[in-house]
Amino acid sequence: MISEPDRPGAMRYVLFDVDGTLIDAVDNQRLVWRTWAERYGLDSDEVHRVALRMRPMETFAQVAPDQDARECLAALHELEDEDVRTGSYAAFRGASELLNALEPGAWALVTANYEHRVRGRFARTGLPVPKVVVDAAAVTEGKPSPVPYLQAAAQLGARPEDCLVIEDAPSGVQSGLRAGMTVWGVNTPAAVDGVHRHFVRGCFSDLLT
Repeated sequence: MISEPDRPGAMRYVLFDVDGTLIDAVDNQRLVWRTWAERYGLDSDEVHRVALRMRPMETFAQVAPDQDARECLAALHELEDEDVRTGSYAAFRGASELLNALEPGAWALVTANYEHRVRGRFARTGLPVPKVVVDAAAVTEGKPSPVPYLQAAAQLGARPEDCLVIEDAPSGVQSGLRAGMTVWGVNTPAAVDGVHRHFVRGCFSDLLT
């Protein structure tokens, strides 16, 4: 089990983001948003830039305010589900070894995506799925709110201070920090503001030390 250097032997519950953290889905997300933007005659590059910073409904309000947001979301979900079935996915190097080394019941996934898509991607990349998955449907407030990570901790029976968050995105890092948890950043060239430790792309093996 992962432990903090200043708390030798301390039990750690590990809470992982998914896209960009365990699974490399950058190209998939860009393709989905490009296809969605083309359906509405929008600039795909601009739509993707906005989508990286916001949740889908907020994105629609900014890039397509004259469209029915529910129809926009249905179209996006259709494209995302198709991508799970047919897209090309890869887990980051070392992710499988890390997840399989963790104790069952001591880790969880916390994602802005939906559980059925996570399970589809994990099945295709050979990653194990934990007992606890907090997805977009499980919370009313998404990252950077602390709610998703606090909910995962509660389901694991863990105190926030005993949780280690693994994230790649600023909103996720802020979510973990606001929840009162230790946050490690991965898969970015430079450390996201606020992280307690930073690991570059493909160094999941380092997290086991």
